[in-house]
Amino acid sequence: MSGLAIAACTVLALAALPLALVAGVFVLQVVAAILPARAAPARSPAHPVRARIAVLVPAHDEAGGIARTLATVLPQLHAADRVLVVADNCSDDTAPIARAAGAQVVERHHETERGKGFALAFGVDALRADPPGLVVILDADCDLAPGALDALADCVLASDRPAQALYLMTAPADARLPRRIAQFAWRVRNWVRPAGWRRLGLPCQLMGAGMAFTWPMLREAPLANASIVEDMKLGIVLGAAGRPPVFCPRALVTSAFPESAAGTASQRTRWEHGHLEMILRELPGLLGAAWRRRDGRLLGMALDLCVPPLALLSALLVSGSVAAGLVSWWIGSPALGLAYGLLLAVFGVAVLLAWWARGRDLVRFLELLSIPLYIAAKVPVYVRFVVRRERRWVRTDRDSP
Repeated sequence: MSGLAIAACTVLALAALPLALVAGVFVLQVVAAILPARAAPARSPAHPVRARIAVLVPAHDEAGGIARTLATVLPQLHAADRVLVVADNCSDDTAPIARAAGAQVVERHHETERGKGFALAFGVDALRADPPGLVVILDADCDLAPGALDALADCVLASDRPAQALYLMTAPADARLPRRIAQFAWRVRNWVRPAGWRRLGLPCQLMGAGMAFTWPMLREAPLANASIVEDMKLGIVLGAAGRPPVFCPRALVTSAFPESAAGTASQRTRWEHGHLEMILRELPGLLGAAWRRRDGRLLGMALDLCVPPLALLSALLVSGSVAAGLVSWWIGSPALGLAYGLLLAVFGVAVLLAWWARGRDLVRFLELLSIPLYIAAKVPVYVRFVVRRERRWVRTDRDSP
């Protein structure tokens, strides 16, 4: 065997190890999520007297949708609860519209410190004069399903940990296929995978909207930053402090995908670049902390974090399988190609199981054949992560054509 062939085999064999790990975590999460559930114990309804809740809504130029969001929140408040909208660097009528709808409003203006993290920190500071028992963070473009507020409160108080609602993106029923595939991928990330980890007693990541905390958990949290995934970072910080988030699927939060192609591309880039940035920056420390403390929950968070976006993982497995097949043909030994092929096949079965459980209403079986085109269309997003990484928080443009 030539030196070049040996080098190619070595590189592919080494690459197979992390790929097998992240694909294995994904497969485990999917299988755990779809296993038949045991009968749940009888559960008492939420107690009518609970800790006071403040719903904190960071909003930047959300005049077009803030009233709708508040209309889903206000009916769920108890007498002592309140909604606080942080109108952050707004150039529109977000603040007066929110006040007219019945929310308390604080306005923030800063030339350089821009982003959701700074808005949240400003809102938490505004709550210090009369701190609530619980804080629920909800984005200004989200709808809070009936009963979600009580469900989140129950979850936080029962676990003494942050709670993450089931946060789903929606699209019209007649949306084009790429949008429906994206909706399915979102369900896998925010529903199937955390549900599987929950079944195994492991924590989830924070997802940005529908996050609930006790006041002591949040009051000193490092919120004032320009991270494009400040939610994921906060979950990691709290997990390292001994309070990893718990998934609360009984609480549903929904938001619509942007209608514009530019808004969709911006949103996708921000989310996926932020996720990959967190893997590079936080995964080593999280794994180290889990090992030092022998903390299974922290290890669960680390393993969940290491799974990249579904399209990227698919692309890596497919390209690795093709390369391994070519090298196997070159050296005349099928072992490497068979190993990669088996890994890809198991991953593909897991994706099909996730589709069967949570995607059949969105994407028909034959439409799954279009997924390679969807993955190919996202390759530039991952290339830009290497050559021109998105590091700034930018509001998603939802209305432009």
